[in-house]
Parts: sequence; C-alpha cells; structure tokens
Amino acid sequence: MFIRAVILAGGEGTRLGVLTAKRTKPAVPFAGKYRIIDFPLSNCVNSKIFDVMIITQYLPQSLIHHIGSGGPWDLNREFTGGVKIFTPFKAKGINWFSGTADAVLQNLNYILSSDPDYVLILSGDHVYSMDFEEIIRFHQQVKADVTICVHNVPKEQAGRFGVVDIDKQKRVLKFTEKPDNPVTNLVNMGIYLFNPKVLKKFLVEDSHEPTSQHDFGKNVLPAIVRARAKIFAFPYQDYWVDVGTTQSYWKAHMDLLTVPPMYDIQKRNWIIHTRSEEQPPAYIHPHALISNSLICDGCIIEPDVSINNSVISPGVVIKRGTKIEESIILTDTMIANDTTIRKAIIDKHVFIGPDSVIGYAKSKKIRISMIGKNAMLPEGIILEDGGMIGCDVAPRDFSSKTIHFGDFILPKGSNHEI
Repeated sequence: MFIRAVILAGGEGTRLGVLTAKRTKPAVPFAGKYRIIDFPLSNCVNSKIFDVMIITQYLPQSLIHHIGSGGPWDLNREFTGGVKIFTPFKAKGINWFSGTADAVLQNLNYILSSDPDYVLILSGDHVYSMDFEEIIRFHQQVKADVTICVHNVPKEQAGRFGVVDIDKQKRVLKFTEKPDNPVTNLVNMGIYLFNPKVLKKFLVEDSHEPTSQHDFGKNVLPAIVRARAKIFAFPYQDYWVDVGTTQSYWKAHMDLLTVPPMYDIQKRNWIIHTRSEEQPPAYIHPHALISNSLICDGCIIEPDVSINNSVISPGVVIKRGTKIEESIILTDTMIANDTTIRKAIIDKHVFIGPDSVIGYAKSKKIRISMIGKNAMLPEGIILEDGGMIGCDVAPRDFSSKTIHFGDFILPKGSNHEI
C-alpha cells in the first residue's frame, strides 16, 4: 500500500510572538533539542510512511536547513520515497497560497503522481505521537472517502478549532470552523486521510468558488459534509496540542515536567527524530540545585544556580547565583550572574546582563515574558510578566531599565510588529 504524506508547514504563527519573527511556526524549537516539525515527521516514519512532502511558505529558510535531505528521519531516499520540500512559486495569475486547500491544490499534480492509494494531510505545528496505521485501518473498515482525526479539548478552548459533530457510527454530521459558541468540545486535529479522487474533486470545486478562502477547515471539509460524502471521524485519545499561542507553547513544555509526564518524550518505542548539533556533555556544578527540569547537552551551570520546572536547551550558559523557574531557555543563550527568571520564554543566542529580573510578577494571572533571538540585555533590566523584547535588540535600544506589561522593545529604526 502506497501512502503519500503531505505536511503543511507554511504557518506564520503570529500568536507565538517573537518566536516566529525569524522562522516559520513548524521550525520553532521545542523540548530543548527538537523542532515542532519533528513530531509529525517522526510520526510518519514510525508509522512506516516514507514518502513525505512538506509545503512551506512563510520564512522557510530555518525549516529547510533543519530538514536538509531528511537523513535523521531516514528520508534521504531517491527511489523509494524520501522527503521533498515545496515552496510557493509564482506563475501567471498565481501568488502565494491563499489557504491550506490552495497550498495542496497548487501542488496536486505532484501529490497524485505515482498513484498513491491514500493521501495523508498533516499540520506541521502540532505536538503528539500517533500511529497513522491505525487511522488507515479505520478508514478502510468504514469505507470512508475522507477520515479526519478528532480530539476532545476543554470546552473553553474549543472555539480555537474546527468543531465536529458526529453520529454513533462516527460519521461526520456537521463541521464548524472556530465557532463563537461551540456546542461540543470534539475538535478537528488537522489530520486528514483522503482517497485521491475525492481530494482532487473537492479541491477543484473549491477553487471555482469565488467567495471561498480555500481552507480545509473553513471551506473544503464543510463542503464535503454538505455533499453527503462518506466522511468519518477517528477519535484520538492520547496527548495532542496545537502549540499555536505563547500560552499553549509554554504549557506544553510544562506538560513534559509533570510526574508522570503528560507527554512522554522518553519512549524508546516511538523515537522523536531530529537533526542535532554536536555538543559536549552538560556540566552541572556540585553546588547548583536542579529539580524537575530538562537539561540538554553543552550546558554549563555554575555554582549557586537554582533551576526548577524548566527546559534548558543545548549550549546554554548560566552564571553563578541565577534562579530560573518555569521557563524555557533556547539554544546558546548566556545568562549572567545573579539573574532571576520566572515564567519566561527566551529565544536562541540571547545575552542577559547580570542582576536582571525577567518575569517580575505584578499580576496573579500567568503572563509569559518573552525575549527574541539575538537580543542583548544590559545589566539590571527588569522585564515584567507579559513584557516582550524583540529580536536583535541591543543595550542602546533600552530607554528604561524597566519594561512593563504590554511594552515591546524593538531595535531602533525597526518597524517590525508582532
């Protein structure tokens, strides 16, 4: 059986703040050593799907560099599948992809080449571990035209997703994208298994609709339901999260640290593959105190450092006397002595000067402080919870030592907005 997987990896991810200022959402680092794209990619190869196509759009350079020829996922193949990356092309009357369905339609000739038995369409920005062979068996058993994966979420979060109403046989009766008042908490996971002819039929029909946004959730799936095609829902019970907001990204990291972990990345029977930079082993001084945290290779942790409920990525240097709690520190960041960090997300290659306070709490609400890639903070900065410092910020860009909630510090002369 020949399955072709298509991973949609063009998301801009504006709700992730500074994390997507220099990269597409699927390229955002996760859990210290991974990128978000690693999870759907690893799910494919662990499910014995070795023909994978990745469709990119927004700031794809970091993602393309990370994937390379696909070696870490055993996808550097020429004749038996492999991974291929497609970026938008401009032809007469065609610009960037106008929606997820349009992204697939513009590449449909390649997707359907070699006559796949099924086309598996995935979102590139979700964290989960799923055996796609189970979906394929379900699809065949119910003789579906389309199978979508669904998941129960807290009712207050359901409005962020497409909401699905099903009958006792799991046939989809109604599909509503991001409703204001969802009537159920069963939501679309952005995972679709299509019979190829059905995929082509509904994509072509959607392309002729002048008012369509050419999006699977908003347009194509509701049209399939209205046409009374055989569209079924496959319920997924295990951990799954759309890390599309700062809050969900931070919470997903905290889920790795619960006892037992809500999402276990240590499973040896379902390895998350990635491209890793070679780093020496981490060094932790005997007078440092670390509890319930993930510490990656290449880290140097000096005496009198305290780290609790945090994820420390490769190559991070933490100087004497620093306290870190419930935070995510990305690769090759340096934190000078006697700094306090609480509920913060700090991107790669950041320098934080001594005696700084990041995430100074003035509210009982959980508000995440963020610092963008390559930022350099002078001594004694106070970043209140919910404050944000942009990418490439230098000491000269600070007019005050205190950055309040709602403030956003940018390099002088920059007009970048999140």
